[in-house]
Amino acid sequence: MSDDGFSNDDREAPTVSCERCGREWTLDREVDDLDAGGHAIEQFALDHERHTGHYPDDVTPWVGRCQRCPDGERFLSERSARRWAESHARHTRHAVRLEAPRGPDDVISPESDGNGQ
Repeated sequence: MSDDGFSNDDREAPTVSCERCGREWTLDREVDDLDAGGHAIEQFALDHERHTGHYPDDVTPWVGRCQRCPDGERFLSERSARRWAESHARHTRHAVRLEAPRGPDDVISPESDGNGQ
């Protein structure tokens, strides 16, 4: 039995679908392979994009794009995207556009305080 009081058999495995692929996956094996808090859906989405070139339904990444060089990355969490953008800006002295899945974009400049200012 796990620390949260539920056995592995009692956990409901998340389901991910992809309309472009015409498929749906139950992530029971992925949940079992990852420790608690292992982010099975996020890992599956990243793997799916790596293999197919697109994300599953309802998954839109944060995108960091350098405004001076061809560097850029995609992330499924704002925290990771912001950390990459701040690090790139600090080390290269280049501004980075941080594109949110929803809402306005932000520009991280080498002089910013990490909040786009």
